[in-house]
Amino acid sequence: MGKVAARPRYEIPVAVDNGPTPERAGKSVFTAGRPSREQTVVDALLKAQEITQEAANAADKWYRTWVFAYQGYKEFPENHTANCEIRHDDLSWLMTRADAAGQIFDVRKALGMCGEVRLKAMLVEKLSFKQMAGVLFPAVSSDLGRKKVSAQCSLLLEQLAEFYATQRKKKHDAEKACTPVPLPV
Repeated sequence: MGKVAARPRYEIPVAVDNGPTPERAGKSVFTAGRPSREQTVVDALLKAQEITQEAANAADKWYRTWVFAYQGYKEFPENHTANCEIRHDDLSWLMTRADAAGQIFDVRKALGMCGEVRLKAMLVEKLSFKQMAGVLFPAVSSDLGRKKVSAQCSLLLEQLAEFYATQRKKKHDAEKACTPVPLPV
């Protein structure tokens, strides 16, 4: 009886990196870093120094809130620590989504419906300035429309940053105004 030859063992490699392929990433549509994400007009405005970092952060906050409110999921940063005190059931999860939708409504109320349309075009639909100009200003030239949209988006993002700063200040003032009453011993 001869020795049976063992079959060679093949290990299937596990896909670790689910980011864009090197060819697609080379087209400068994606930002560097982990996770890589698609560049938006907010990145272009920030790079051109037409908006501040606070405005870009406000845009990111609005987008994350919109995604959670209307699509039902939330992405946390790498250094996020989970809150172990709260376990969500279906009802509490829907209530937190409704709270996020209420935050989107507050922004709409403060900045107007036209502001929300531009925010959705910039952040949700990821349209370029040229594409937004074709929709918003079809009667003017594409170059002039692009400049108009760029100026409007810059102004809108600065207003959004100011809105969030005002909200934070109101929350801080409300917490500061509520002084605890010492209990008699």
